[in-house]
Amino acid sequence: MANLEALEVTKIYSVSGTLREGVSLIRLRPFRAPHHTISNAGLVGGGRQPRPGEISLSHHGVLFLDELPEFGVAALESRRQPLEDRRVTIVRPSGVVTYPADFMLIAAMNPCPCGNYGDSLMVCTCHEGAVHRYQRRISGPLLDRMDLFVEVPRVDYEKLAGEVVPEPSTAVRARVGDARATQQRRFGVDGPATNAAMTPHHVRAHCQERLQDEAAALLKMAMSQLSLSARAFHRVLKVA
Repeated sequence: MANLEALEVTKIYSVSGTLREGVSLIRLRPFRAPHHTISNAGLVGGGRQPRPGEISLSHHGVLFLDELPEFGVAALESRRQPLEDRRVTIVRPSGVVTYPADFMLIAAMNPCPCGNYGDSLMVCTCHEGAVHRYQRRISGPLLDRMDLFVEVPRVDYEKLAGEVVPEPSTAVRARVGDARATQQRRFGVDGPATNAAMTPHHVRAHCQERLQDEAAALLKMAMSQLSLSARAFHRVLKVA
């Protein structure tokens, strides 16, 4: 992390009492993966003496939520505002505390309770109502704040047992570094660090004004036929 990012993260861990002994400055970006049984206070923050939760401990890093629908409804919905505002506010009788929460959310889930819905080989044993209820645990407003949805199919035996060497992480890291450098040149030192943090002003200047006619027509048709929200409109442009 940059110096300012490292200072912010270190202060959060110090306040929460989770700063490891002998560590004066956290340099690596946080990666937090809480279990789905975590309480709302543990995820968002709180307590009689308010302390940062996993959302703030993921500041400038990654918050990974496995088995997303298994998290409590309150815990899921409490992430909507931090994803929007990049901070979380805890209100107690003794006062109000605000912690930063600028994190990258990555979540994983099965398509249904048995995990086989849509599989090419295994038969789903769930009835339609169970599948619908399971998927509805993730609300529309929360989904509207997520940028990318990736369906991961079954991996064939040949791919698992084959001799093809996958791309090393060092090569992926180099590409990510190049992308971050491009973003910094585009937005400047004081601008957003990622495309996800672009404001409507940035979207208009760097995305909308550069749309070709064919792309603009496609986006207009998508807005009409899919009834996309204003947030989704900006999200499509950011991802593109």
